[in-house]
Order: sequence, then C-alpha cells, then structure tokens
Amino acid sequence: MEATGVVTRLGSSLRLSRADSVQVAVIGALLLFALFAMPALLNLYWIDTFTTTWIYAITALGLGLLVGRVGMISLGQVAVLALGAWVGAKLCFATTLPYPIVLLASGVITMVMGTLIGLPALRVSGLYLALVTLMLAGAINIVLTVINFPNGGTGFLGYNDNYTGTIRRPSIATSDPAFFRYTLVVTVVMFALVLWHLRSKPGRAWAAIRQSEPAALTAGVNVTLYKMWAFALASFVTGVAGALLGSGSGKLYNYSFPTYESIELFAVVLMGGIYTLWGSMLAGLLIWALPALFTIWGINAEVPVILFGIGVLQVLTLAPAGIAHQFPRDMAKLGRLLFGLFRRLA
Repeated sequence: MEATGVVTRLGSSLRLSRADSVQVAVIGALLLFALFAMPALLNLYWIDTFTTTWIYAITALGLGLLVGRVGMISLGQVAVLALGAWVGAKLCFATTLPYPIVLLASGVITMVMGTLIGLPALRVSGLYLALVTLMLAGAINIVLTVINFPNGGTGFLGYNDNYTGTIRRPSIATSDPAFFRYTLVVTVVMFALVLWHLRSKPGRAWAAIRQSEPAALTAGVNVTLYKMWAFALASFVTGVAGALLGSGSGKLYNYSFPTYESIELFAVVLMGGIYTLWGSMLAGLLIWALPALFTIWGINAEVPVILFGIGVLQVLTLAPAGIAHQFPRDMAKLGRLLFGLFRRLA
C-alpha cells in the first residue's frame, strides 16, 4: 500500500497541467515546422538569416539569464560571443575533434575566460556593473582586433593574410539547410539547459538574489557563488553560440563584433522579455531577422535601431515584462472586445 501511494504521488507530480500540455504541444509543433518545413520553404538568404537568428537567440538567452533572473546588468555579451567564436575557430582549424566536442570545448573555455574576466565585476551592481562590463567588452574587442581571428594560418594564433581557409562545419551538416537544422537543435539543447537550471536550486537562489541580496544572504544563499554560477552559465551558452556563428559564416572579421552591438542586444532582450525564455527567441528575431526584412524592403537596415529605442521606452513605461508577456494579454483583451462587439451587433 505504501509503495502504491508513493507511485501515485509520483505520477501526480509528473502529470502536466492543461496549460503546460498546451505549451508543450505548441513548442513541439513549432519545432517540427522549423526543422522540416522552413528549410524547404525558404531560400538560402533566409536560411542563413534564421541560422544566425538562432545563434543570437542563444546569446540573448545568456544575457536574459543575467538580467532577468539574477538582476545583473551586463553590456558585454557580444564580446563574450566574439571570444566563443575565436575559440571555436581555433579548435576547428588546429584540431580534428568531432564537432560536438568543439562546441562543448568552446563553451567550457569561454565560460572559464568569461568568468575570470568578469570576476571583478561581481563586486559591483547596477549602473556600475553595466559600465564595468561595457569597458571589458571594449577591451576584448581591442585585443581581438590586434591578434585577429584564426583563419587556418600557422602559428599559435593561426592567422595568415594570404590564407583562404574556412571554418569547418559538422560532417552531418555541411550544407546550409542541414546546418540550419543542426543550429536549431543545439539552440533547443541550450534552452533546455538553462530551463533545467531555472527549475532547480540555482533558479531559486537567483530569484532570491534578484529580489534582495541582503534577504538572500539572511536566508543562507551564497550570493557570490550563485552570481558566478550565473555568469559561468551565460558565458557557456554564449561560447557555444560563438562557435556556431564562426562555422555558419565560414570566416570571422573584427568588425563583426562592434561594442555597440552589446547595447543593441540589451535593448532587444528588454523588448522581448527578460522573465521568460520566449523573450530570448524574440530578441534573436528582432536583432537579426528584422534588419534582414528591412533590407528586402529596400529600407536602411539601421532603421530598427531607432525602433529599438522606442521599444525600450515602451517597455520601461508600460510593459516591463516585454513583448512575450504583454502581447498575449493584449491579444486576449482585443479578442474579448471584438467578441463583445459581435454579441451586441448580433
């Protein structure tokens, strides 16, 4: 009887609610559509665009973790992305490791480097943390400009002005549609990794730190440890994204990671929503797919930057949870309004 009761309780705890079941079904349907339908429906321009969108969604995921879950304002995430791209390119050129090992190693090495570089920033918070991370991003950008990205040349840095090598892709995903699918699968894995952390002990500790650091300390939370944990996890997923970015483009250039792009990324993460993982996906679409769409329409690709500024003002004043939270509520209100008007007309 006791064992039966344990099994019953376990089954009830694993049973999904109706809302969770609907959300899982929607996510599964969207994933299947993206994996099998999108590569067949899109041309190569949009396949490359959405491949980079998934990569920037992973980068936004790391930044959203720091800002929304821990309350750490970081303006250096694109510099961490550049570190991951450098490490991934070096491993692809200098070794014959299987590509999944290259991704894992890029994430781990970037995690260590990013955590060590950002260690002094753990002593400050708020505006001071934002300024420190922005200056660190500028310093990383200068160093990468001096040493250049590896391109297959000889030597430790692997750079040669006359070398024309390209960063390799996984053997099962050499074509653009196949690499699109590969990148999407890795994106799902990274989102699942972060979600697992959020629903376990680190997620509860980060929530306590975000609400009040003194209260978290009083409750026995090791604030420094969990801040470093969050910084390490954000650096890991961003390092994996950087390795994917290098393989997707084939070559890396210094001007591909401007410091101001970290500020743009911060803006779109706020717009997308820092309290939900859907916000990171929306941020990837805003920062990469939206400019591509404007280019197709013949509009300057820098125009979205103006829209991002307006969007941040709107988020700060009216919708602090971002588009991912506010849009469904607005649509529900609009639906109820239209339904009420239809009833009165009928």
